Amino acid sequence: MEITYASPSSGDLTYSASTSSGSYIMPTRPVKIIPLQHPDTTSYGSSGGVCSSSFWSNSLFSGWRGKIKRMTFIDWIEMFLPCSRWIRAYRWREYFQVDLMAGTTVGIMLVPQAMSYAKLAGLEPIYGLYSGFVPIFIYVIFGSSRQLAIGPVALVSLLVSNVLSGIADSADALYTELAILLALMVGILECIMGLLRLGWLIRFISHSVISGFTTASAIVIALSQAKYFLGYEIDRSSEIVPIIKSIISGADEFSWPPFVMGSIILAILLTMKHLGKSRKHLRFLRVMGPLTAVVLGTTFVKIYDPSSITLVGDIPQGLPSFSIPKSFQYAKSLIPTTLLITGVAILESVGIAKALAAKNGYELDSNQELFGLGVANIFGSFFSAYPTTGSFSRSAVNHESGAKTGLSGIVTGIIMGCALLFLTPLFEYIPQCALAAIVISAVIGLVDYEEAIFLWHVDKKDFLLWTITSTTTLFLGIEIGVLIGVGVSLAFVIHESANPHIAVLGRLPGTTVYRNVQQYPEAYTYNGIVIVRIDAPIYFANISYIKDRLREYEVVVDKLTRRGPKVERIYFVILEMAPVTYIDSSAVQALKDLHHEYKSRDIQIAISNPNREVLLTLSKSGAVELIGKEWYFVRVHDAVQVCLQHVQSIKEAPKASDPSSEGKPSFFQRLLKQRWEDLSVSELESGNNKPSDSKQSDPQLEPLLFRKS
Repeated sequence: MEITYASPSSGDLTYSASTSSGSYIMPTRPVKIIPLQHPDTTSYGSSGGVCSSSFWSNSLFSGWRGKIKRMTFIDWIEMFLPCSRWIRAYRWREYFQVDLMAGTTVGIMLVPQAMSYAKLAGLEPIYGLYSGFVPIFIYVIFGSSRQLAIGPVALVSLLVSNVLSGIADSADALYTELAILLALMVGILECIMGLLRLGWLIRFISHSVISGFTTASAIVIALSQAKYFLGYEIDRSSEIVPIIKSIISGADEFSWPPFVMGSIILAILLTMKHLGKSRKHLRFLRVMGPLTAVVLGTTFVKIYDPSSITLVGDIPQGLPSFSIPKSFQYAKSLIPTTLLITGVAILESVGIAKALAAKNGYELDSNQELFGLGVANIFGSFFSAYPTTGSFSRSAVNHESGAKTGLSGIVTGIIMGCALLFLTPLFEYIPQCALAAIVISAVIGLVDYEEAIFLWHVDKKDFLLWTITSTTTLFLGIEIGVLIGVGVSLAFVIHESANPHIAVLGRLPGTTVYRNVQQYPEAYTYNGIVIVRIDAPIYFANISYIKDRLREYEVVVDKLTRRGPKVERIYFVILEMAPVTYIDSSAVQALKDLHHEYKSRDIQIAISNPNREVLLTLSKSGAVELIGKEWYFVRVHDAVQVCLQHVQSIKEAPKASDPSSEGKPSFFQRLLKQRWEDLSVSELESGNNKPSDSKQSDPQLEPLLFRKS
């Protein structure tokens, strides 16, 4: 709907429609604009705090209430037991064979990896097997991803080793008890965050931080396994300098046999991994790599029995027994690592789970996924498991093997159970260097140098963040590295929020579209008018910056791209507020102050296209009445029409003010009035007030001011 809007000449401005001397000034021309609907503040609790609070409570919880009312009995079951979704729709003939093959493949891969990662965590290999057994079955029930393979992972194992080595010796029983307690704490925290839907908090950690952190951690993990290759002990640390110093200082104890065996096994693993990735018909080689390493190492030891190569040793046979975690007096010192492992779980597990869900055509709730991981860790801690989470490599293998449902996880768990029941006597002869080679081959893929190259070409700021995080993690330790990376990442977020993007808009020729003049050089502006778009919510942290930029735009004017009636200064500032999703009380007060400041210099603010919530806030605060309802518009073009009409009046006012003219207008003034009303739009846009032949005007140019009908 359009209405005719005869823009009034405001008495607050220095230009008025008439003068005391009675001289004649040309009348304003009616223009057609779309009326802006102002909200009724009385229905939103403006008269009392009770109504206002009830409004906010309704807006926050109405969605949840409606969702709960619509939920059926089956929906409740699916919410608490996500496995029921795929169980009800399971197609045995189509899914069973691929699930069986995928689960078997991941199980064969997990058995040697679990023992390797347990050694990385400073634990006996049996605890890696325990961690790959019970949590898998629990996750199948409560987890919502159908392809995610959970269990021990390298990064979490390094975090466990890093924190526990400062509390107890890895040979002590306390060390194992604390690792199991850590699994319980991680599970509780994940469940709480999942139930309270707090997974969004991790969004503040940039992908650059995660990439830099994992790259540095992978290097530290690989160096920490060097002792099994070199044949002598090195210091356990999460910093690269102490590890390198320890390697150099113990060089005189170097032993050739484990180094040669480990290097050969590592070369075989990397070759199989490369062939499995690059050639589809050899994909099975990637899966068989860890098992091949174990078989080759064990066979060599059985045949030659070298005394210089250390073996895994005796591994208890049988399934884990139920036990309650102990040593709760150390729980306080484990809180930082609990937070860090939970963050890794959200970023790694939930991230890959969502990606796999998208590839397989089903929806996944990240908070439900976090809850499922938490329950798996809690139950795992009662069966001697240390913290587990989703694995990138095993999940990728599970997906590539064709897994359709969580049944593949059940198959993997059965294989782990069989290994615990029947195969542990064979594991006694596995060389330590073979397990170390498995770890190194797995973490080499985490060194994300390609991401660094990509960031360097795309965004130097993110590259700096990646560099800071990886460097500090390498030289200052994991916890400090993550804290510094997250701190710098948040600093960048705060800086961007406090210094939002603000653009001066111009009109694209032949249209009523207004765009950034920096992005569209052909866009032109109008004399006496500045159109500014604020591309962010306005609140206390950025309002000062916004005010400073507005003052700059008032002074710095690019007259080369300006059209319309020629005036010497700015009379109107139009704020395009379509991108502004929120405005707080501090910003409203600053807007009022800016209005008074502009008013003292005869400048009028006009606001274009505020959303309902912003307009409601402005109405409640009195800013709408202060600025004037007539200065709020639906479109930028509407605001420009009205403001340009005022600018035209300002330009004509001095010409019309003649002291010798009294009474009614003269013949020449009436003629001037008639010629002004018949001006074509092209003259008004160009600033040429002389009438021209209509043939010279651009027929494709849309009129700025509508003619009177």
